[in-house]
Amino acid sequence: MDPTAVLISWSSGKDSAWALHVLRMQPERFSVRGVFTTVTERFQRVSIHSTPTWVLRAQAARLGVPLYEIPIPYPCSNAQYESAMEQFLARTRDLPEHLAASHLAFGDLFLEDIRRYREERLSGTGFDPIFPVWGRDTASLAEEMIASGVKAIVTSVDPAALPTEFAGRWFDRELLADLPLGVDPLGENGEFHTCVVDGPMLSSRIDARPGRVVRREVVAPADSRDSAQVRDLHPTYVYADIVPSGDPPA
Repeated sequence: MDPTAVLISWSSGKDSAWALHVLRMQPERFSVRGVFTTVTERFQRVSIHSTPTWVLRAQAARLGVPLYEIPIPYPCSNAQYESAMEQFLARTRDLPEHLAASHLAFGDLFLEDIRRYREERLSGTGFDPIFPVWGRDTASLAEEMIASGVKAIVTSVDPAALPTEFAGRWFDRELLADLPLGVDPLGENGEFHTCVVDGPMLSSRIDARPGRVVRREVVAPADSRDSAQVRDLHPTYVYADIVPSGDPPA
């Protein structure tokens, strides 16, 4: 039997990167055909994580698979988000056989409502969802990621859940030790998001470091409240830029 052909929802962060790694560790079962992500056109950054597109494209080059960028506006309503995803799925159905996929993979860990949303949205589309890291203990998985050589920058922090000083830090054992009680080690509840610049899923390290940290108001239409994109929005988030390592400090 041929391996299952998969496209991976690529947030640019550690969870989606690890989901890809898990699938590639089973070549007899899975064939990763590409990664896809929503990019906010106004900022030219990965939605939610705020990873700049130059880093996103460097990641894809080091993954060695096609990257499918799905442009969305800012602000983006739930209806606009779902329309963009439907257009992406329509294009995906027309891909040549060597690029086509039957399954979409997501790096979700334990949020039942998000998983249910994905399953409902894909029902009847011809694509089946899979969740390669679902149910993993996040504390042990965080340690496993770090031990494997994953290097990731905290690019987005919810200041209602985590001190703003965590933005721009490296995802490492020191960060895990400093997390306040109740914060998930992988930020699965939206406490923080990351961008991977090195790890076993990349062919080489991306020459990048944390840049300027800013607070930015998040503008979201009312119907985004229940979407898979946005959970429990607060008026502002704290973002750390990513810049080439050789750039002078801001």
